[in-house]
Amino acid sequence: MELSEKHREYWRKNVTITIILLAIWFVVTFVIGYLARDVFSFNFFGWTFAFWTGAQGALVVYVLIIWFYARYMNNLDQQYGVAEGED
Repeated sequence: MELSEKHREYWRKNVTITIILLAIWFVVTFVIGYLARDVFSFNFFGWTFAFWTGAQGALVVYVLIIWFYARYMNNLDQQYGVAEGED
C-alpha cells in the first residue's frame, strides 16, 4: 500500500514530536540526574538537592511530557481527520 503525502506528513510530525519529547526525557532522567550530584550538593529539606530533584522534579516533567503529547496528538489527529469518533 502506497502512503499519500498527507500520511507521510502526519507521520513525520508524529515522529518529530516523539523524538523531541524522548530527548527531553533523556536529559531529565540521565543528564540532570548525573550532573546534579556535583552541581547541587547542598541539603534541601534534609536530603541532598540532587536526590530531591530526581525524586520530585523529574516526576513533574514526566507528567508534563505525557500531557503535552496527548494534547498535541489529539490536535494533530483532528487536523488530519484521523481522530477517534470521526466518521
